[in-house]
Amino acid sequence: MKTPEDSPVPLLGFAAYSGTGKTTLLKQLIPLLREAGLRLGVIKHAHHQVEVDQPGKDSYELRKAGAARVLLASSRHWALMVDESQEREPELPELLTRLDCSVVDLVLVEGFRDLEFPKIELHRRALGKPLLFPADSSIIAIASDNGIGEATDLPQLDLNDPAAIADFIHNYCASFSPAEVNRSAG
Repeated sequence: MKTPEDSPVPLLGFAAYSGTGKTTLLKQLIPLLREAGLRLGVIKHAHHQVEVDQPGKDSYELRKAGAARVLLASSRHWALMVDESQEREPELPELLTRLDCSVVDLVLVEGFRDLEFPKIELHRRALGKPLLFPADSSIIAIASDNGIGEATDLPQLDLNDPAAIADFIHNYCASFSPAEVNRSAG
């Protein structure tokens, strides 16, 4: 099985405990990174069952009738719903094969914090949770709302300054060779 390091495009994860604001930050970062010219893919890991399709809709009914895969398409977007034969945790390398990485410059990953791939740790002191970076050598920066209170050589970013975090990410992407980063042709 491929490892996240084998990804055809740069990966950057956001590692944090629940309630830190990973999704909130991503919603702020994505428009900033798009404005900077990056084409983005996002993989989000959910620790609970998710139902993307809606009961009563044709695609839902076809899936529930026994179709293992249903591709729903419209003029603006499409979605592939896949029912796994056995319940199991998703694996990031497998999910990466399902993205068309030829049309993105960077894949942002929310979750999978225990895997080894470059991540920014998000930390809020008020949550009272321990820092992740001392035990995770794949963390490349820390974004906190009130400093971390611990010495480190890692870049420290202000969790409340999405523009500064976006600049860090843009520079991170720029550090990859053109062969590693797909640039749009126009």
